[in-house]
Order: sequence, then C-alpha cells, then structure tokens
Amino acid sequence: MRVQRQPGASPGYELLDDAGKAVAVVGGFLRHLVARGCSPNTVSAYSHDLLHFWRFLGDQRLTWRRFRASDSLAFLEHMRSVRSSHPTQRLGLALVAPEGGEPGVGLAASTINRALAAVSAFYEYLILAGRLGRENPMEKRPDPSYARVSDRHQPFMGRSSRQRPMRRSVRVKTVRRLPRPLNEQQVDALLGALRRVRDRALVLLMLQGGLRPGEVLGLHLEDIAYGRRRVAVRYRLDHPKRVRPKSLTERLVDLHEPGALAAVSEYVMRERPGDVDSPFLFLVGGRGARRAEPLGYDALAKLFARACERAGIREAWVTPHALRHTHATRMWEGGMREMTLQKRLGHASMESTRLYTRVSDPEVVADYRHALGMENQ
Repeated sequence: MRVQRQPGASPGYELLDDAGKAVAVVGGFLRHLVARGCSPNTVSAYSHDLLHFWRFLGDQRLTWRRFRASDSLAFLEHMRSVRSSHPTQRLGLALVAPEGGEPGVGLAASTINRALAAVSAFYEYLILAGRLGRENPMEKRPDPSYARVSDRHQPFMGRSSRQRPMRRSVRVKTVRRLPRPLNEQQVDALLGALRRVRDRALVLLMLQGGLRPGEVLGLHLEDIAYGRRRVAVRYRLDHPKRVRPKSLTERLVDLHEPGALAAVSEYVMRERPGDVDSPFLFLVGGRGARRAEPLGYDALAKLFARACERAGIREAWVTPHALRHTHATRMWEGGMREMTLQKRLGHASMESTRLYTRVSDPEVVADYRHALGMENQ
C-alpha cells in the first residue's frame, strides 16, 4: 500500500492498495480537496495521512464503513507508534522497534493531529456525498474553554452568537513554540556567504519584506515597483514548479530599508538571463539544461542550506522561513502594532501574528524593570 504521485493529473496523488489498484473512495475525496482549492501540499499531506489510516484499518480488520468513534482511540495509539521516515530532520523522542529493530523518531504531535483532521475531513466528505448515513466517527464536542481564551478567534456577535466552540474529542496536546529569529551575527554571516546577486536578492526580500518562500519565488517582474519602493504579492497558480502563495489575500509590501530593492535591481541588470521572455523574476542561471527556468522550492532550499553551511550556522531550525520569523520579530520589537504587523505579513488571523508578540512583549519588559526599580536606568 502506497501513495503514488501523478504528474500533470488531478488531484496529483492517489492511494494504491496492496494489489496496486487505486482506492476509489479516497480518490474522490482528494478530487474534492482540489475542487475546494486546497494546495498541492495539502492534497499530498492528506493522501499520506489516509495511507496511515488505511494501514490501521487493515491491521484492525476494519473497513471505512465499520470505523466507529470508539475505534478513533485505537487509531490515535496506532499513530503514536508510527515512526517518522525522516528521523534526522526533527528532534523528538526516540522509539525502539520490537525484536531489536532500529531506533526511530515518533511522529510530531502536529502531524498526528493533522492525520486526525484528515480522517475527520474524509468522513465529512462521505456524509456530504451521501455515502455515509451516520454521524462523523471523529467526534467533535462543544468546548466552552475556547470561548474563555482571549487569544483565540471570537464570533462576530461574541457570546450571543449561535456559534459554539468545538474541538475533536481525540487529539494530541501540542507545544506552542516560540519563533526562532536569526540574530545579527547569523544574518551577517549568511549574507556574507551568498555568492550570487540573485541569492542575495532572494534572502533580502524574505528578511526585509517578510515574504514567504512561495511568495518570493512566485514574483513576476511587474510586481516590483522601484519608484514606490514596494512589492506586490499576488495570488497566482501559473508557476511550472508548483510554487504558490499560501494566502488567498493579495497585499503590497513596502521596502524602505536599503538593500532588498537594490539587490533585485542589480540582479535584473547583471545576472538574470536577458534573452528570455519569462515573466518570473527569479530564474535558474548558468549554461545548463535548466537555464532560464523559474526557480523552485528545491533550488531555494539547496542554495540556502549551502550558504548556511559556508556561514557556519547550519541548524535544523535555520530555514528560509526563519527569515520571515526574523523580520516579524524585528518589526514587533521595533514598535509595530499587532494590526499593522498582521497586514504586512498577510496573516488571515491575528492569532498567527501573536506568535511574534510572545517573543518580547514591551509591556512585560517595562513592568519587569519597574518591579526591579530599574525604570529610570
């Protein structure tokens, strides 16, 4: 049993049983996700989550029709026993397989919760499609504690709203981790290790503009407004290497710090292949077979990892997305308000922005210094 990718097809992934035949009911669900506009990464993740679910059903000698709410507890235990296929990429508790098997790393709590959500969404689809005539076995129950937490989203009408906070009965507790921004020494070392003007322009757009990797890779030449010193982040699905923005909301990002736009201008004038009519800003250079192709996720990850290696800052958490964390943390500590920071970063929810306000809250620091009698120092 495995997940097979279908290049150029929709939904792009299919679940194959032990006989190598596509599981039709899962294929219908994946096509439903594509029709809803879910990203290819979401479709890929949910297909692998349902692979775990189908293996669990096989071990328990169940079918998807016979799966009940009581079986969700056993499914949670099953997911806790699954070892990650990439144990070196994440820190976690080590698991030892029985009968002298090799040690591994258990799945992250967030991965397990995503699998539970995928199964829940799968059964919601079956109910909607008329293929299941009973309630979702992944039960959800009212949770009044959600309404008492001020940091979480509240309905427009507040407590008078008919909406009631719900959460799945079966879930794993997760750690609300702080973002890890790069310090000044790490930033300087990284910028000094970049060998191409293109790479410097990429890094500075993420560092000084807070752009996501998908947003910076999807930029077109027309998105750069040098005179107004801003970049337009637009929602497009035209990238040949499946790069796409995360947010459906387009936004303008001002770039008044020296560096980013100057590097972009230098790259366009000196390094970018000038004999092509590609609308994309960042292209593969050199003289190879892939010359003038738009840069993809893999190329960005590789060039970033090599630069970190040369700079001596190679750690698991130092990724291209860490540049966005660094920018957001700098803006918050510099005095930018939550609402304006939310708009600049393109967050749909204020809860996402509050991740950065926990790094260094000026009011907490001021009260702490007042308690120590150091407010005038």
